[in-house]
Amino acid sequence: MRGDSLHAVMASPGFLKSEWPLAATVVTTGLFLLFGETWLADLSSPAWFAFVSLWLLVTMFLCAFAVVRHADALAAKLGEPYGTLILTLAVTGMEVMMIAALMYSGKGNAALARDAMMAVVMIVLNGMVGVSLILGGLRHKEQTYNLQGANSFLAVIVPLAVLGLVLPNFTQATPGPFISPLQSGFLVLMSLVLYAVFLGIQTSRHPDYFVGPSAKGPPGAADAHAFHHGFRSVPFHAILLVGYALPIVVLSKKLAVPINHAIAVLHAPPALAGFLVSALILSPESLGAARAALANELQRSVNILLGSVLASIGLTIPAVLTIGFLTGKQVVLGVDAIDGILLVLTLVVSMLTFAASRTNVLLGAVHLLLFLAYVLFLFER
Repeated sequence: MRGDSLHAVMASPGFLKSEWPLAATVVTTGLFLLFGETWLADLSSPAWFAFVSLWLLVTMFLCAFAVVRHADALAAKLGEPYGTLILTLAVTGMEVMMIAALMYSGKGNAALARDAMMAVVMIVLNGMVGVSLILGGLRHKEQTYNLQGANSFLAVIVPLAVLGLVLPNFTQATPGPFISPLQSGFLVLMSLVLYAVFLGIQTSRHPDYFVGPSAKGPPGAADAHAFHHGFRSVPFHAILLVGYALPIVVLSKKLAVPINHAIAVLHAPPALAGFLVSALILSPESLGAARAALANELQRSVNILLGSVLASIGLTIPAVLTIGFLTGKQVVLGVDAIDGILLVLTLVVSMLTFAASRTNVLLGAVHLLLFLAYVLFLFER
């Protein structure tokens, strides 16, 4: 689509009707840029706190779902594995932007990145995987996927998760759940190199690993059938994806104020902030994975779910450690003993789940119960 036709589409009544969240987002972002400091200065009134928090949450949900909608359209246009790769990178980008804003707004939260990554692993590998496998198992009894693709994801997720979230508790160069600058630099380099090699496998060397064994037709055919009614050009969806993602940078910094206020007033565990960030960002992806499982497209669910965990760990660790270098602030990475046990248990169960090419309801129930255990121990240590 050329520039003039792209401009014509964006000026058409159909565009204004389908992309109304963009106008709402722009207005909200502008208002909070102008008046946000005044509005968020005093949140002692429960009614005002609830109104401002709900306003920001609804707007950010609109942004997140719009990002996923345009990423899905790009997925259908470009086919697998590029489709789910775009989706996971878009969602991870939003997560990293929110973590950076929340960590360094006000007093900051040096452990937020660790808590958010832990929450992503628990929400995705236990909650989302559990729900998807249960829904797919109830409707289709057994579902198949490409075993090589799932194993490729886990082969990178396991070492990055252990080195990034467990090992910092045992290093001796620095006390506590921190790592030294040299160790940080190595972890940044290792995360980026492993993720880059994985992307090479996914997009160039072995893209067939990430396509379902029963897939027929050209790449993206199934997604094209599902989303054909909303198709535009690749530049159209790419521009709007960025347009919806950028306001999240501003609004996430504003949302940090009511989140920190609520945690302080309710005396809630600090890790709740990371859980809320991850739950907010992952909600549209959760819907997409569940829908794919119900449609008997488990391969797409696996690509979305495992890809989210890999992108979150592989990109968040380098991002927050780099921010720490630039700002001179230490970043807490090591999880405590309870979270460490839950993390290792989740990784082991995930390897068992994805050791066979067929899934069923039992496997989903195990993952879902592990997620409930994580939520319990989040509040009751």
